[in-house]
Amino acid sequence: MQAPRITTAIPKQRYQLGEYQAVVLGDIESPDAVRYQYILALVRAGESRPGFYVSCEKNPRSLAAEGSHRLRVISAAFNEEIGSSNDWSDVDAFAAQALALAIQVLGLGELKPERLT
Repeated sequence: MQAPRITTAIPKQRYQLGEYQAVVLGDIESPDAVRYQYILALVRAGESRPGFYVSCEKNPRSLAAEGSHRLRVISAAFNEEIGSSNDWSDVDAFAAQALALAIQVLGLGELKPERLT
């Protein structure tokens, strides 16, 4: 899996999502070429490292007409850009969309995330 490389980040929000702990990271410094606004990282109970990510990446100026930020889902199975929107620059809008994507992709059905912080 091509996980985001994170040098430093600040946890902004935490959630319990069934057997997963989810954290929204902001103020991200990374050696990656991508400029991350936020990253949602999910860790399954009993595991020490995230196995699923949704990243909010700043779009380059050439793609700004599509939206200021794009979402990408990263897991062992795939690395796929989902779309672009100006809305995802807001941490709450990003978290809601990223959690909905996680529930859908991981097949968690009608599970509702419980906000911890």
